[in-house]
Amino acid sequence: MIRLKRVGRKHDPSFRVVVTEKHLGTKSNKYKEVLGHYDARSDKKTLHGERIKYWLSVGAQPSVTVHNLLVSAGIMEGKKKNPLSKKRPIKGEETAEKGQPGGATGATKEENKPEPEPAEIKKEDVEKTKEE
Repeated sequence: MIRLKRVGRKHDPSFRVVVTEKHLGTKSNKYKEVLGHYDARSDKKTLHGERIKYWLSVGAQPSVTVHNLLVSAGIMEGKKKNPLSKKRPIKGEETAEKGQPGGATGATKEENKPEPEPAEIKKEDVEKTKEE
C-alpha cells in the first residue's frame, strides 16, 4: 500500500509518501521505499513518478489521500475521491442532491420555481370541467 507517514514536529504537518504492507502501521518504520514528500502547510509536493508508477503496476494500492495527491500531480488519471466518511459527503455534492442553486447542478431560477399549490390546481380543473 502507498500511504503517508507523518514526519516533522508538532503543528508542522509534513509527510513522506511510503510503500508499506497494508497490515503494518506507518509508525513501525518497516516501509519498503520512500516515494516522495508532501508538506501540507506550504502544499509542496516532491513525488518520484517513475517509482510510483512501478509500484502501482506491481499492485500497490494508494490510500485515498495519496490517490488525490497523485491525481493532482498528474501521475495518475481519474477523479479525486472523497476522503470523508459516507456520513459526511462533500458540500458540493450535498447541495447538488437537494437541487439548491449554487450547487453542482447549476440550476437556474426558472427551474427552481415552486409548483402551484394543489388548491390552485383544483380550481382550474373545476373551471375547465364547467366550460366543457
